[in-house]
Amino acid sequence: MKQRDLTLNKSRAAPGVALLFLLTVVALIPALGAAVQPAHAEVGMRRETLTVQTQTGPTVVNIEVAETHEEKSRGLMFRAKVPDGTGMLFPYGTPQEITMWMKNTYASLDMVFIRGNGIIHRIETNTEPMSERVIASEGPVTAVLELAAGAAAKLGIKPGDRVQHKAFSAAP
Repeated sequence: MKQRDLTLNKSRAAPGVALLFLLTVVALIPALGAAVQPAHAEVGMRRETLTVQTQTGPTVVNIEVAETHEEKSRGLMFRAKVPDGTGMLFPYGTPQEITMWMKNTYASLDMVFIRGNGIIHRIETNTEPMSERVIASEGPVTAVLELAAGAAAKLGIKPGDRVQHKAFSAAP
């Protein structure tokens, strides 16, 4: 009885095994990415709308409200994109100097600093992703609205405009 040479069969099988391995790895990449990245901040956050009264009329923004210390600490970190027409509101209740940063935040943002009466105090535009530079309100405010970079200009939102939401008083 003649013995078969398995070396030839192994070399023919190697490309098939390599292809199967590659396809398995590619199929697992989304699951691995989800396991490595922390959960998004939107899980469990309250969703609402707010309205910004601009010179060209009202603009409605779909927001997530970061209320707890944990939600505020996480904010929009680890998100690749902030969709148009959406944002996150960070209400603080009492007027104070508020500071923010972009650590672990992949998407550039516009930060809208809002006084207790809903009037926009100032806007920091096109923040640098992943930066640890401190971004200050430069005066007492009670909330920060984060939007995708460029959204403030696109929507015509400027300092002096009024934000309507239950986090702000109606007083002038």
